[in-house]
Amino acid sequence: MNTLINYTKSTMMGIAVLVLFTCKNNFSEVKKIGLSENEPIGIADTFNLKYTDSGKLKAQLTSPKMLDFSNREFAYFEFPEGALLDVFDENNQKSTVQADYAIVYNKTNLIDMQGNVVLTTTKQDTLFAQQLYYDQNKEWLFTNKPVTFKSKRDLINGKGFDSNSDFTRAEVLEIDGIITLDE
Repeated sequence: MNTLINYTKSTMMGIAVLVLFTCKNNFSEVKKIGLSENEPIGIADTFNLKYTDSGKLKAQLTSPKMLDFSNREFAYFEFPEGALLDVFDENNQKSTVQADYAIVYNKTNLIDMQGNVVLTTTKQDTLFAQQLYYDQNKEWLFTNKPVTFKSKRDLINGKGFDSNSDFTRAEVLEIDGIITLDE
């Protein structure tokens, strides 16, 4: 009887050691159980994201709805009901960008705004585009899609746009249209 108990204890101990050595740390896999890779990990209503540098507000992104896809390998936030991006210059003056759709890529800090994009500067100049990117790290706006730029005196069409966030180095690329020149 004693031999049977010792044999049972040895067998159980062997199984326990075997289980310990064959188990993997799959906590990340366990977290994915019940989640579809095509579904967001979270949904937020009335979203408001503020981007600051040294305590100073540089940009603010607001939207009625945000979908959180941070469960993806290349994580992102999606704004299917549109977005409003406010960009602040060094004097705290605000320019705005509105779009029907936006997506923010976490790793690159790039905001991709699409569909009826309207950018309005502090001087009330307006840029119309179908797509516009904002690089939060470089504080830079750009697109390689067709644009229309309307100022108080000019209406300029182009095949792209490139600008810093305070529009002191704004450039419409490959332009045509009505341009007023001072003599």
